Amino acid sequence: MTTFRNYIAGKWVASKTGKTFPNRNPADQSDVIGEFPASDPRDVDAAVVAAKKAFDGWRRTPAPKRGELIFKVGEILSRRKEEIARAMTREMGKVLKETRGDVQEGIDTAVVHGGEGRRLHGFSAPSELPNKAGWTVRAPIGVAGLITPWNFPLAIPTWKSFPALVAGNTVILKPASDTPHCSHLLVEAFEEAGFPAGVVNLIHGSGSTVGNALVEHPEVRVISFTGSTAVGRDISAKAGKALKRVSLELGGKNAMIVMDDADLELALEGVLWGAFGTTGQRCTATSRLILHQSVREEFVRRLIGRVATLKVGSGLDETTDVGPLINKARVEAVDEYVRIGTKEGELLCGGAPLRSGAHRKGCFYAPTVFDRVPPSARIAREEIFGPVLSILTVKDLDEALRCLNDTAYGLSSSIYTRDINNAFYAIQELETGIVYVNAPTIGAECHYPFGGTKDTGNGHREGGTHPVYEVFTEWKTIYVDYSGRLQKAQIDNRKNE
Repeated sequence: MTTFRNYIAGKWVASKTGKTFPNRNPADQSDVIGEFPASDPRDVDAAVVAAKKAFDGWRRTPAPKRGELIFKVGEILSRRKEEIARAMTREMGKVLKETRGDVQEGIDTAVVHGGEGRRLHGFSAPSELPNKAGWTVRAPIGVAGLITPWNFPLAIPTWKSFPALVAGNTVILKPASDTPHCSHLLVEAFEEAGFPAGVVNLIHGSGSTVGNALVEHPEVRVISFTGSTAVGRDISAKAGKALKRVSLELGGKNAMIVMDDADLELALEGVLWGAFGTTGQRCTATSRLILHQSVREEFVRRLIGRVATLKVGSGLDETTDVGPLINKARVEAVDEYVRIGTKEGELLCGGAPLRSGAHRKGCFYAPTVFDRVPPSARIAREEIFGPVLSILTVKDLDEALRCLNDTAYGLSSSIYTRDINNAFYAIQELETGIVYVNAPTIGAECHYPFGGTKDTGNGHREGGTHPVYEVFTEWKTIYVDYSGRLQKAQIDNRKNE
């Protein structure tokens, strides 16, 4: 049994508690990947001390040099891609083609943000006074606490850490307790790339203990969190008391509209991937299918036929379509929603955990579809985070758009149509941060902003370039007056008026 450690001040160290917790394969709960530190606030304090000590040297390192180190991390991830993908499938369950994609997203993110080291654009504008110049630059904020989820256990830590580091911040990464090994492998890449001691730190442990300690620590000036809306609200309230910069990427209840003129086969492939990819464990998962009444019967018939062919099993088997849920608690949570759903709609397929034969040691759930679900149903409004799809029927585009927008969340939306006018009208009317046309609600690319509206977050964005640097930098405005005399801005500029 391997016992893993935290990474603080450039060294792998045991937790001050001396306690550990097991990390289990969700496809086979008897397979223990290793023991990880059950850290407490003392470990967070040690990481903050290390990160603060490293901050001045790191912020004074030229940004292009910081970017070059990120490029090196990307090269290491590329070299170790298959190894990390297999470790990720063993740790969190999703199939190998998806974990390879997760690692590739981290590699792509290194390319994006390594290059930002030679940009980090500010802007300049002419002064209103003669012989005076003004411009802006971005400055790092300080120690950043990064709290990441288990469903994209390499991609999302890179989304947060790479721009934070290129901007000149030092970081403390707190990964989800269900996927600590992937973050361990990522930090190994930081270490191999040659990051100075204390610039990158890793603390394992529970959100209630380690996560809260990061949020409440007075020397942690930035918090970036991806997870549930309920936890995000709590973080926002706690961090707000200290006026910390907080970025929240939270839940979703995403829908895909299929209009009467849609390519039904293309839409079918889209909803299968959107609803059951990653076993429905994505904040962008397609959990609602909004069908035009004229195509409903035909589309549902095709959908149920295809769902029946999906193979559920270990993600390490290349023939598997749908892997396990992350843990037993998620199986119970999904099953509770299915029980609720049987009172709200018509269960067409699935609807139960899989606990026999090849599934007996894992956390598996049958892909589940409900039809005739009213918009007011809980399964149509609340985030389930599992392989459960609700079908709603509408008579026209306007009703479809109202139905899609009628949720507390606003992350991702999708419409399938051949009518370009309807497509652009939908783009205008949909109240989501991400809109897809003729593609499912999943499939974000790392060089575009990622995030949503309403209860999906607090207005910041992951990914992209300019939006994410708004999280990790402060604006500094600079004026240089070379007139050789006192100029009093608006007073002198308008003194003859």
